[in-house]
Amino acid sequence: MSRRKAPAQAAPRCTVTVCRGCCCGTDKIPGVDHAAQLAALRAELGTVAQVRAVNCLDACEHANVIVVQPSSEGRAAGGRPVWLGLVNDPDATQDIAAWVRAGGPGHADPPGVLDLYEFTPSRRVRRAVEG
Repeated sequence: MSRRKAPAQAAPRCTVTVCRGCCCGTDKIPGVDHAAQLAALRAELGTVAQVRAVNCLDACEHANVIVVQPSSEGRAAGGRPVWLGLVNDPDATQDIAAWVRAGGPGHADPPGVLDLYEFTPSRRVRRAVEG
C-alpha cells in the first residue's frame, strides 16, 4: 500500500479560446497588436483559466473572435460559452480578462460593454468548438 498522496486536482477553470487563423490575428485586421492581445490574456489569466490559440473558428466576419467557456462549476450553475467578436481594442481584452478572473460564465456577470461584442455563431461552428 502506497503512502503517497494523490496529486491535488486543479480547480475547474474557464477556457478562453482565441482565434488566430484565417482573419483573426492577421494583417487582415489592421491596427491591432495581435501578439500583445494573446500575450496579455495569457499573462493575466494563466493562473485562473486555460488560454488557447486555435486556427480559424470560421466566424471571420467577427474577427478577432474570443470564446469564453465556463468551468465545469460555471456550467453547472447555468453558464454557457460566450462568443465575442470584433475584439480589436485593448480595453475589450482587459474587460474579458476581468470577467474571467471574477469567475466567467455561470459565476459572474460580464461587464456591460461586452454585450456589444457578443454574437451567436451558426450551430455548425458552435458544435465544432463547444463540443
